[in-house]
Amino acid sequence: MSAHAAGSERGLVALATGTLLQTLARLYPWPVDPSTELVRSLGYLDTDVRAETVVRAGYGAAVVCGVLGVVVAGVAVGSLGALGSLGSPTSLGLVGSVALASAGLAAHGVHRAPVLAASARRTRALGATAGLVGRAVLRLRIDPTAERAARFAARTGEGPLADSLAEHVRRATGTPQSGFDGFAREWSEWFPALDRSVALLTASASAPDDERARSLDRALSAVLDGTRERMATFAAEIRGPATAVYAFGVLLPLALVGVLPAARVAGVPVSLPVVVVLYDVLLPLALVAAAGWLLLRRPVAFPPPRVSRSHPDVPTRPWRALVAGAVAAAAGWLVGSTLVGWAGAVASVGGGVGVALAVRFYPVKAVRDHVRAVESSLPDALYLVGRRVAEGTAVETALVHAGDEVGGATGDLLDDAVRVQRTLRVGVRDAFLGRHGALSNVPSDRARGMAAFLALAATQGKPAGSAIVAMADQLESLREVDREARQELAAVTSTLANTAAVFAPLVGGATVTLADRMGSVDAGGEGGRLGGSATSAATSASADSLAAAADPLATGALGTAVGVYVLVLAAVLTALAVGLEHGVDLALVGYRVGLALLAATTTYLTAVVAAGLLV
Repeated sequence: MSAHAAGSERGLVALATGTLLQTLARLYPWPVDPSTELVRSLGYLDTDVRAETVVRAGYGAAVVCGVLGVVVAGVAVGSLGALGSLGSPTSLGLVGSVALASAGLAAHGVHRAPVLAASARRTRALGATAGLVGRAVLRLRIDPTAERAARFAARTGEGPLADSLAEHVRRATGTPQSGFDGFAREWSEWFPALDRSVALLTASASAPDDERARSLDRALSAVLDGTRERMATFAAEIRGPATAVYAFGVLLPLALVGVLPAARVAGVPVSLPVVVVLYDVLLPLALVAAAGWLLLRRPVAFPPPRVSRSHPDVPTRPWRALVAGAVAAAAGWLVGSTLVGWAGAVASVGGGVGVALAVRFYPVKAVRDHVRAVESSLPDALYLVGRRVAEGTAVETALVHAGDEVGGATGDLLDDAVRVQRTLRVGVRDAFLGRHGALSNVPSDRARGMAAFLALAATQGKPAGSAIVAMADQLESLREVDREARQELAAVTSTLANTAAVFAPLVGGATVTLADRMGSVDAGGEGGRLGGSATSAATSASADSLAAAADPLATGALGTAVGVYVLVLAAVLTALAVGLEHGVDLALVGYRVGLALLAATTTYLTAVVAAGLLV
């Protein structure tokens, strides 16, 4: 991602956010006292928005949402005759409660948003800790100088962690410090193992030659073991909350759909506005809050590579996705209306949004798949290069042989670097990292770190061979930690993903059909059969009167409301599963949510049709 493109995107988002906050803040002009946590979070996000503005904007949002809550609750209560007139004490109490809840949630949401954003960014940054320490370890294997190791680790990395180390290195220039100590103090609160790892790094710089290698291995092991322990603890802690989300956010609400007709016959005032507010507003908000709570507790994230719209294989315009989404929406309306008269809107929204998201983010996925293919054989390539360099072969020559022996995407990358080097007559660094280098369109931090270290090793000759072999082992260790972290969370994330795409739509569709059949029976279709003869005439008349007083919910309205809830489930649960597994990443979340919406829409309509044939 080019710095200019990244800066432009962040600038537009920051401008829009700042304008909105300033507008809301004008609604509350009185003095405020922001919390230390908010001030710290805004400083970490490097934004120009002041903490006082955020606090006042939260109170301004409370005013706006409180008024909207009064309007929405008033409309809902007015349509619910069982609660009496809108001016009754019960109705006024309900409207007031909704308004207060809306205002409180709005204020809290605005005040906590910067804290959540800072936490998500910090979690994503901490995923690069092991890579940064690993690069410092490699530099120390060649040259036991802590200052140069810190500078090399910062220069060859990207993201907040590398930027922070670079800043500490700059501050330490001209002092006896290397920058590692200040860096560890800044980040150890969120990654305690970093303290021990940095202490071992610093100690290894002055250790005897026969002890240095063991000290460096322990420094890397400290940060790898710390990552493993924190992820194992996190996986154990979220199993209970994730199960609660599944039970109270999916299973119970969908099961209750089937008893709505019985509730109405029993005299419980359940109208369509109540169903819509409950299933399409309150439950989604509760799910989003629960998902945010779970994601905030993820200690370390291993996000996929960042791929910007400036990449040559990624379209810069959204027109293709918009056209594809519009065509899919039209097709969904036609197919849904043909299969089930009321399902056109659900199929149109689910199919249109799903296709648009999948088409929009598929190019990013394709680039990332290529990056993973390149990274898959990097340890083997480094091992082959390192062994030849240790035998006295130049790095440039060793790359030629390694490209032929490794093959695949990694071999192609090495062949490209060799071709650039020979054609442009440049060094190893420019062959990989230059403007026309082999990695110019491969956004892989690991591959770039490898290239930077190979360029350094090319200046050292034979003594660097063992260090290159050690880098191969380090890359394999990093992949192992990443794999173990995902395995720890696999049970939770797979359940969430399968529920979002298949289970919830299947149960929702079948339950809507069942509710329709029960409503038909309760409306009077079976009253005569159960009563039988003239001796039950009074009982039959009483049942008919009760059924008439509680007309069943229209199947189309109920099916649409539940269908919207199913689509919201598909989006929220899929985003939660992706966030737990990879960290919050817009492109990956968008692509997976698009596929989940398509699967959920298809499953929901299939369940409605199939249940109608069987019940």
